[in-house]
Amino acid sequence: MEKLQSMGMISVSPKLVNTFLPFGIIALVAMLVLPLPVALLDTFFVVNITLSLLILMVALHTQRPLDFSSFPNLLLIATVLRLGLNVASTRIVLKEGHTGPDAAGKVIEAFGDFIVSGNYAVGLFVFSILVIINLVVITKGAGRVSEVSARFTLDALPGKQMAIDADMNAGILTPEEAKERRAEVAKEADFYGSMDGASKFVKGDAIAGILILVINVVGGLIIGLLQHDLSISVAAQSYILLAIGDGLVAQIPSLLLSIATAIIVTRVSSAENMSEHISSQINLSSAWLPTSLVIFTLGLIPGMPNSLFIVFAIVTAALGFLARRKEEAIVSEEEASAEEEKTDENIVDVSLVKDDAKISLNIGFGLVGLVSEADDNSLVPSVTKLRKDTSKRLGFVVPGIRIRDDIDLEPSQYQIKIGEKIVADDVIYYDKTLAIPGDNVQVVIEGIEVKDPSFGVDAVWIEPELEKEAQSRGYMTIDPTSVLITHLGQILTKHAADLLGQDEVQQLLDNLESTQPNLVQSIVPKIVPLHQLTKILQYLLQETVPISDLAVIIGELASMNIQKMNNEDVSEALRPKLVPLLIQKLTKFKDTLPLLTLAPDLEQLILTAVRQNPDEKMLLLDSGLAKKILSNLNDASEALSTENKAAFLIVAPQIRRHVAQFVRAQLPAINVLSFTELPENRSVEIVYTIGGTEQLEE
Repeated sequence: MEKLQSMGMISVSPKLVNTFLPFGIIALVAMLVLPLPVALLDTFFVVNITLSLLILMVALHTQRPLDFSSFPNLLLIATVLRLGLNVASTRIVLKEGHTGPDAAGKVIEAFGDFIVSGNYAVGLFVFSILVIINLVVITKGAGRVSEVSARFTLDALPGKQMAIDADMNAGILTPEEAKERRAEVAKEADFYGSMDGASKFVKGDAIAGILILVINVVGGLIIGLLQHDLSISVAAQSYILLAIGDGLVAQIPSLLLSIATAIIVTRVSSAENMSEHISSQINLSSAWLPTSLVIFTLGLIPGMPNSLFIVFAIVTAALGFLARRKEEAIVSEEEASAEEEKTDENIVDVSLVKDDAKISLNIGFGLVGLVSEADDNSLVPSVTKLRKDTSKRLGFVVPGIRIRDDIDLEPSQYQIKIGEKIVADDVIYYDKTLAIPGDNVQVVIEGIEVKDPSFGVDAVWIEPELEKEAQSRGYMTIDPTSVLITHLGQILTKHAADLLGQDEVQQLLDNLESTQPNLVQSIVPKIVPLHQLTKILQYLLQETVPISDLAVIIGELASMNIQKMNNEDVSEALRPKLVPLLIQKLTKFKDTLPLLTLAPDLEQLILTAVRQNPDEKMLLLDSGLAKKILSNLNDASEALSTENKAAFLIVAPQIRRHVAQFVRAQLPAINVLSFTELPENRSVEIVYTIGGTEQLEE
């Protein structure tokens, strides 16, 4: 109803309705027991017909049944109004019927005289036909549809509620949207339940009309013959005409409401009102033209009203040709639109085309040779191998990497993009080799001095013929494809969390469900919604913790009270089960783990800083102290790197998350673990201790 008001179809003020509706209901009840003046009775009959027509028009213009959810209430009010008028008119007919045909007012007189031409026998038959149409055809059909709709709607209610919960758990709906959907589903069930009962009002009203007519006829004849000494013909002419007029005045609005009820319960939700809905579906040339042909053929049969059939054949043929022109116009418009889109694609600026690839590698035209090379070490096979290795290491399928040339870049420049965001930008030389000096290298080789894109160390791009000389002098040489692939691999690892979305997580769940269906179905989304699981896995990937053992992750989540934990705390609680996977990918199982630790006084200082600022995610340290810590960690990491060993910094569990965030921003190669995350089956050795505060502050 609110929607109809917003469309301008109903402009009655809600405050006005709230004020007068209670008085109107009381007046309806009063009509059942108090006599009404004839003039007021005529007024109420007109109001009754007007209200019935209004309800019918609103029903015709609703787009879905719930748009007229107040219909059952209006139907009850209209029914009580009509019954009250029947009682009031019966009182007047039986009391004043002997005085003439205008005894019960002008409206009843008009219906009794004009519609049935003053012949009460004709009136009885017309009234009987209207009752049969109303009661047997329209009301019975509408009642059956209401009953079936109510049953099916109530049966489907639990499934609809579960579907809404599943959409919310999957992140498709927000809690507010889910709440609105639930309210709408409940409102729909209430509406169809109310319509099932309201259809009984219409049926009862039709039956009451028959009984009231019989009472008026029998009672009028008795009163006319016994009290007013009228002859039987005069009494029949007076009282039966008045009874029929009264019955028709009530039956026609009842018929209008029955039609409105049938329209509402048979209405299919759409974006169009009833007339638009019907016209859009029957306006087919393939329907009108055959119909015209059949009508024309019937018009040629001798004895038929030939001219009438031929006129209708011409009309239906004209409608068919109009429908054909409209269909051709729609097809032409669609073709023109498609041609316009094709033209737009040809002339649109390339910079405006949205790239939907999650990972893009854009290269300058000077690096195109890296792609066109046919050997296995060229760029395309190397990227494919990198993607495969990274997917295996991280535990999810890394999205495809799109390689394309970009005329806006310098010839030797490349860019790495995650989505639309540039995350790396550097320069390599297609026809040169990168030389990185080793320890204690004194001789400088001539070339283009740069910083290595991956590790930021000093390096030189040299000509290929100087490669052997550089190696003899202690330089490590790397071809340009390997430089680019190493940098790309580092970026993929660093931004792994950005590459994992709900679609990728759902794919992982689908794979796991094929082998462990009960595990997945009992946890996701019943305990852990898909969007929350995605966030938890993203937090793990931010610190390069593999998520390949998804069964362990889901099993652990089942034992946690995640409703009372934030996603970061959940991922932190999962780490002890998953960190061994990270360690075994970085070191051999038999090797001793080289550990970095913080000196007790430094660790205590950091622990105090975290306790003083429990809500602060960043580690708050003096800038000088922070630089010294990072410098010492970098020195230790480089020393381990020369021995091809990974760096693991071990700290207390209470400060692990803060230290990890502090270190990861500058030294992503260092893995920050807590004491509780070290696997029991691995031997460890403390190789470096980041000194006390006195040493750091020197």
